[in-house]
Amino acid sequence: MDNKITLSFDESVINKAKKYAEKNNISLSRLIEFLLKKVTSGNYNSFEDFPISDWVQQVAEGGATYQTKARRTRKAAKEEFFKSRK
Repeated sequence: MDNKITLSFDESVINKAKKYAEKNNISLSRLIEFLLKKVTSGNYNSFEDFPISDWVQQVAEGGATYQTKARRTRKAAKEEFFKSRK
């Protein structure tokens, strides 16, 4: 059963991915699903462990930068939320 999700990407990456998917007669949704299956099917502890195929490099623009936020305390998260609501 398919479920819908909303994802946000850089517009240039989306355009390149759409062109790639169309060229290879696959929907963008199935392309993303394939990539997610690959990531979650292996025993990868981090992004650096995951092998990237050449065709993925062609779709991507430049090197990937993974940004993670430091773990916040509950108090800090609450303060950030209420600050954003002002």
